[in-house]
Amino acid sequence: MRFLTSSKGFITILSVVVIGLAVAAFLLFGPPQLLALSESPDFCASCHVMEEQHTAWSHAGAHRRVRCVDCHLPNGNHVVHYVWKSIDGMKDVISFNTGMVPERITLSSHGAKVVQSNCIRCHAEAVSKLDTTRQCWGCHRQLRHRMSGTVATR
Repeated sequence: MRFLTSSKGFITILSVVVIGLAVAAFLLFGPPQLLALSESPDFCASCHVMEEQHTAWSHAGAHRRVRCVDCHLPNGNHVVHYVWKSIDGMKDVISFNTGMVPERITLSSHGAKVVQSNCIRCHAEAVSKLDTTRQCWGCHRQLRHRMSGTVATR
């Protein structure tokens, strides 16, 4: 108890708290370059199981100028975006490192809602008179990563 009442003890405790908060802030937010890197398509493709999706995306016409996170993460709110980025990222890390990667990567029901919402957000003017209850990729089959570069018919 005397340690805490001395000025040396107080400074030591305060230093540990400040350093701990600084380390926590770095781990939470990282340098801006790290954040930008983690939102690049090349970062997403760095996991070898995403190679097919990255190749398909790179041949997807106008959409190859759009980052993976622009379609696959919620983009209306920064907090929600980064919460889901953390959730999806940890799920991917765990799947990859445990070898539990599915043979065929598919969208979850939450992922489908996010992608649909982002399609409508980006193409709001074009879809304003359409039935937006249907999934966009139901008609635009070439947008699915497995179908990129092919001509799909109904």
